[in-house]
Amino acid sequence: MEETISLKEIMSVLKKRWQLIVGFVVGAILLSSIATFFFMTPTYQYSSEFIVNQERNNDQQQAGYDINEIRSSVELINTYNVIIKSPAILEEVNSELDLNLSADQLAEKITVSNAEQSQVVTVAATDESAETAANLANATVKTFEAKIPDLMNVDNVNILSEAEAGINPSPVSPNAPLNLAIAAVVGLMLGVGVALLLEYLDTTVKNTDDLEEEFGMAVLGSISTISPGEASKQERRNTNTRSVASRQRRENVGS
Repeated sequence: MEETISLKEIMSVLKKRWQLIVGFVVGAILLSSIATFFFMTPTYQYSSEFIVNQERNNDQQQAGYDINEIRSSVELINTYNVIIKSPAILEEVNSELDLNLSADQLAEKITVSNAEQSQVVTVAATDESAETAANLANATVKTFEAKIPDLMNVDNVNILSEAEAGINPSPVSPNAPLNLAIAAVVGLMLGVGVALLLEYLDTTVKNTDDLEEEFGMAVLGSISTISPGEASKQERRNTNTRSVASRQRRENVGS
């Protein structure tokens, strides 16, 4: 016979085993807190921006911006994104900052992005040191600006903003609120799952409904459990009842 469980039964199980579920949630949050604050190394990210423009002569400057020039600049950015993370740029950055890292290792710390159809490029650097992250972003952009005329025979890069670490930098990871929220959800799911599993594995008969479901027959009666104290009281009442009945019989016989 296929067993089914109703929503009411599920809620009853969760209510009965709420302490187990809460324990899983609290435990998961505690473990996540320990891992986040004691074992994960904070990392910082800072970014610098530059804009790419086409070189223009005096007549072109007076004529204003041409949509085709803007489109050409946007297409050129795809090439620049690759050049920024190339050894030609990063090896010089490594020497300038004295980081003792390879070009590949530096490339892993740097991300280059730009909004769709935008001439503005953002170079972000990530490091365990806030100061190093800011210096890496700035050095990469400045080196790229200085090297691009030799690499592309064009001088069309202008820096818009530089990274500043600040006095009290905030790490981008680990994200403590997010980690704790995820831990709470995972703990809740595990707690509910274990509670339902324990209920499923518990084959003891708890009430008459279990008997009816198991054997498919109606329950005609039940025997209540009597505590030792109640049993003693009942035995005394029965003794008194028998004594009274015995006296009545003797009186009836004597009369």
